[in-house]
Amino acid sequence: MPEAITQPRVVATDAALALIREIQADYPDILFHQSGGCCDGSSPMCYPADDYIVGDRDVKLGEIGGVPVYISESQFDVWKHTQLIIDVVPGRGGMFSLDNGREKRFLTRSRLFDGGEACPLPQR
Repeated sequence: MPEAITQPRVVATDAALALIREIQADYPDILFHQSGGCCDGSSPMCYPADDYIVGDRDVKLGEIGGVPVYISESQFDVWKHTQLIIDVVPGRGGMFSLDNGREKRFLTRSRLFDGGEACPLPQR
């Protein structure tokens, strides 16, 4: 049996990495938290790191562009077989997200891990 190919749980498009760098010009230390719905849909929310308290039950999926990405435990349980792809589209970001007011916003796309991919569990 061939060895599984290890894949990161979260990746970013070039457009997302460019917007991260743009935001970091104003806020050098940021983080992402994958929203679970409600007011902001399923948008990845970008916050100044010192303005957001990561919960004890949040799961760190990994980093994109050196920026940590977290998700709530309940959301992780739903998406645990999925790679999240952080992208950018035209529009307004979530009300409290740092992409708001930049006329482009982060968007989460996803793809299922296939049988030949390993997806190690992230830090909890």
